[in-house]
Amino acid sequence: MNLELFLFYAFAALAIGSSLLVVSLKNPARALFLFFITLFAMAGLFLFALADFVAITQIMVYVGGVLILMIFAFMLSNKELLADIQHISGSFLSLPSWQSILLALGFFAVFILGIREWNNDMPEWMLSNIQEGMVITPHDNNIQQLGIKFMTQYVLPFEVISIFLLMALIGAAHLSRKEESQ
Repeated sequence: MNLELFLFYAFAALAIGSSLLVVSLKNPARALFLFFITLFAMAGLFLFALADFVAITQIMVYVGGVLILMIFAFMLSNKELLADIQHISGSFLSLPSWQSILLALGFFAVFILGIREWNNDMPEWMLSNIQEGMVITPHDNNIQQLGIKFMTQYVLPFEVISIFLLMALIGAAHLSRKEESQ
């Protein structure tokens, strides 16, 4: 096994393991830090998919922006919430509700169906691109092309992402403000 394959499996195991713990933990502080690890592992997987721009954006936007705002909002929240978290009793992992299990089984079934279909034959559009030599190689510079696409063809989704970041900032500010006593 070469180093690249080992790193891919390490990033995949880290992403899957930490994301399962994020949804299973009752302590939000631990879940936030595990979410931090999940986002970094996903950025590593994006690098293996030759999506270097997406990996850098993942780190800058989600890890550097949204997640840090969530951590600050959690740290600045009221002390009663923090006291309740310290007194949580129960196991380290909790079982999800039946809706979550059904949803996970549905995603798993779609995943297995996709693998079975993929093993039968490769899609026609992919075969034609391979024959024409239109595949991404590690030496291609796709960041400039992505910048041009973002400012022309995909300007609306780009602006929707900026609205999402603004909503995350407003939510973090709302959570961090002090409640008025009544």
